[in-house]
Amino acid sequence: MSSVLPYVHRKLWPALRPLRLLEPILNAPSKRRLRKALNCADLRDAARARAHHMVFEYIDGGSDDQITRKRSTEAYADLELTQRVLCGNEHADLDLSCNVLGHSVDLPFFPAPTAGQRMFHCDGETAVAGAAAAHGSAFALSSFSTSTFDEVNARYPGPKIFQLYVWRDKEFLKKLLGQAKEAGFTSLALTADMAWFGNREREVRSGFSIPPTYNAQQVFDAACAPAWTMDFLTNKPYTYALMDSSVPADSLAAFMNSQINPAFDWEDARWLCNEWDGPVALKGVMSPEDAKKAVEVGFSSVWISTHGGRQLETAPATIDVLPTIRDAVGPDVEIVFDGGIMRGSHIAKALALGADNVAVGKACLFGLAAGGEVGVSRTIAIMKRELEITMGLMGCKSVDELKARGHKLVNPRRGVNWDHVQQ
Repeated sequence: MSSVLPYVHRKLWPALRPLRLLEPILNAPSKRRLRKALNCADLRDAARARAHHMVFEYIDGGSDDQITRKRSTEAYADLELTQRVLCGNEHADLDLSCNVLGHSVDLPFFPAPTAGQRMFHCDGETAVAGAAAAHGSAFALSSFSTSTFDEVNARYPGPKIFQLYVWRDKEFLKKLLGQAKEAGFTSLALTADMAWFGNREREVRSGFSIPPTYNAQQVFDAACAPAWTMDFLTNKPYTYALMDSSVPADSLAAFMNSQINPAFDWEDARWLCNEWDGPVALKGVMSPEDAKKAVEVGFSSVWISTHGGRQLETAPATIDVLPTIRDAVGPDVEIVFDGGIMRGSHIAKALALGADNVAVGKACLFGLAAGGEVGVSRTIAIMKRELEITMGLMGCKSVDELKARGHKLVNPRRGVNWDHVQQ
């Protein structure tokens, strides 16, 4: 069996296309779960129900004992919001627009760039791009995308953010930057917290690996996820399309390991900023010192992130370091923020405490795994509604007003040194 499945997937997938006739039946439970989903926790359950077990574990997991991952979401509960009344704040008055890395968008949050999205659903990045375009949010594409620039542009024709890693080969990096620029990407995000890989034990336990194994447990888990398995078997095997579309994704694991450069330093980062004519964000910033250094080197934005809690274990929650980083860089440097976002109220708290915009990682991936573009769109719609309700009850008519009045509306309940919140 371990030799048959890869052969079927790579060589005989066109012959399996007639199985798509079963799609309405196999996806009917997923559609019902999406219709009933009231929040992102429901979408998480829907993703668990539809996706292969190892895929869900990959999305949902963190490093080591998952303390960072859990802490990132739990920390929002320690922030109290102040309700304001008689503000004359009608729904039509709400303005959720903001700027993200150089361009104006309708929402102050967007799906975070994530590698290998066709692993979660056969439509992958194109589904996320379509949902982002429909809702007027920003869109960011991972350099380990499983969709091409052209495929993404067909669904999201506007200005986009291109995420990349700390590559070893600068000539390859320059080539990739040129292709991104030609494809209409106007800004960059350098992920700097992946020079070392986190200890992701949950992935090992679930059998997740690149290249994948096809043992009895994996085959059984595939049988328990028929809608996901049908997508997997009846669609062309995914590749890391921006690297070399002729090479299967599982063969590029060694390439990724060989290209990630732990020696990439601030001088290399300065070189990158000089190579790109446009906004560049440094992703993975968790300290005021790194934030200030990023601005000195030439980054226009800092991106606070713990990589979904998948890297350094027992790192602080991103919401806890946000105010000190805002103080360090001052009011004029853009801060992109992510980490543990599962509610619209989480977005409101991040904006109130100093973020300019928010990237949503796991929640959007739950939507993708639960139902493709419809699922991602459902995630965005849920969070937008929750954010509107939160802002309405706080008496804020716009994102700018929420940011300006945030220190008066958010009360920390723990002993974190947030002096500016008390001003």
